[in-house]
Amino acid sequence: MPKPDLSRFYPLNIAVLTVSDTRTSADDSSGDLLCDLVREAGHQFFARALLANNKYALRALLSHWIASSNIQVILINGGTGYAAGNCTIEALTPLLDTPVPGFGELFRQLSFAELGSAALQSGAVAGLANGTLLFAMPGSGGACTLAMQQLILPQLDSKTGPCNFVAHVKNSPTKSCRV
Repeated sequence: MPKPDLSRFYPLNIAVLTVSDTRTSADDSSGDLLCDLVREAGHQFFARALLANNKYALRALLSHWIASSNIQVILINGGTGYAAGNCTIEALTPLLDTPVPGFGELFRQLSFAELGSAALQSGAVAGLANGTLLFAMPGSGGACTLAMQQLILPQLDSKTGPCNFVAHVKNSPTKSCRV
């Protein structure tokens, strides 16, 4: 098998999930933002859903997407904070094979620069499950922009060094280049 060209961008198949008890598909501005950022970065937008805070419904959809041979990355926004009923973190974490603790740590560090101590209440988690990379972030547009621009999109680009997550997702064209 020929070695992949790491100076080349490889688009990934990405799904977007908004978790909210108040948003609808007509006013899901953060979901729209994530979809736009995915397309602008050159990735393939593959699926989108909006669900209320119900950890079992969330787990069912996430499990379906994780089992799909086509979805390589799942972006989840909303339901991560300390508000009553929020359950994204609790729904997601049991599904992860390998957590990526640095995502939440760095997200809160970057949030602290903007929000001060309120960053303590910013839930953010990431990990790998069945070769699918999952990121959960708060649902505000600012939080989604911060997470995508500063952390997620650079790690979804095979040209980012010294390492990135492209080699770790299922059906990756760069599998043979794991760092």
